[in-house]
Amino acid sequence: MTTTTPLQSTYSKETIMSKTVLITGASTGFGRDTAETLVRAGHNVFASMRDPKAKNREHAEALRAEGVEVVELDVTDTQLVDQAVATVVSKAGRIDVLVNNAGVASAGVTEAFTDEQASALFDVNVIGLHRVTRAVLPTLRSQHDGLIINIGSILGRVTFPFFGFYGASKFAVEALTDSLRYEVSQLGVDVVLVQPSAYPTQMYGSAAQPADTVRVAEYGEVGEIPGAMFQHFTTLFESPDAPDLHDIAEAISALIDIPKGQRPARTVVGTSFGADTLNEFTAPLQAGAVKALGLDHLETLQNAREEIPARAYCADAFLETS
Repeated sequence: MTTTTPLQSTYSKETIMSKTVLITGASTGFGRDTAETLVRAGHNVFASMRDPKAKNREHAEALRAEGVEVVELDVTDTQLVDQAVATVVSKAGRIDVLVNNAGVASAGVTEAFTDEQASALFDVNVIGLHRVTRAVLPTLRSQHDGLIINIGSILGRVTFPFFGFYGASKFAVEALTDSLRYEVSQLGVDVVLVQPSAYPTQMYGSAAQPADTVRVAEYGEVGEIPGAMFQHFTTLFESPDAPDLHDIAEAISALIDIPKGQRPARTVVGTSFGADTLNEFTAPLQAGAVKALGLDHLETLQNAREEIPARAYCADAFLETS
């Protein structure tokens, strides 16, 4: 296991222009801390959350007191997503950065999760991410400029037993991020991924447990392992050496500050459990796959608005490598 040091911005405040940033899932945890961090750095921040007038009223008021704008957004509701994005564009005139942070966790015997539970998790972590991205991209494309930061997980690279559905959703985010990065590179939009390790956030306390407790019991002692794992994490998070969730906000802030076209595709934050090694190993393989398709020009982010030359899909090269 290795611990990855968060990206640190090497650019002075004088060289960094204020950005309009929309963050999902910003009532607590990574999203909340990132919103507060970015507004202190001089950015125009819109923190989105569910029920800012009711359930999350206190969180919303605290963010507003820090100078953060708050908008209502539920990533599982297309209408609310579209309304939130329209509100940001109406108030700010543009969106420079989207941070897809909203997510839910699950942990337990995989067999014991119901179909409904699995669907609900993917609706937030995967389809929800796509809903918001789809709503924001027309603005970014019209600007020929913008940055999308998807919050994945090291569990999108390495697999922990009993985190199967959560890990599967984050593996999906890996694929979506890569594909989207290629697809919008010639339109001036950058797409990157942050892969956090385990951090003390509300996500662990609210993680979904398997609904089929009968099947959990049928696993005997194996079925008791998830509880022991959670106890271990709880002890770790309460220790003096607990990881600092502010690491994520610092990494996001640094990615925003890095000039367009120079950002790393993936940033591991925290104990990597080998995710950083997998990132390094798979990068040339991924690049080779795209090159085999004759689409390696999509690896390079186009900075300036200009006529995009037509490129032929190289089917012969693909067939030769298959």
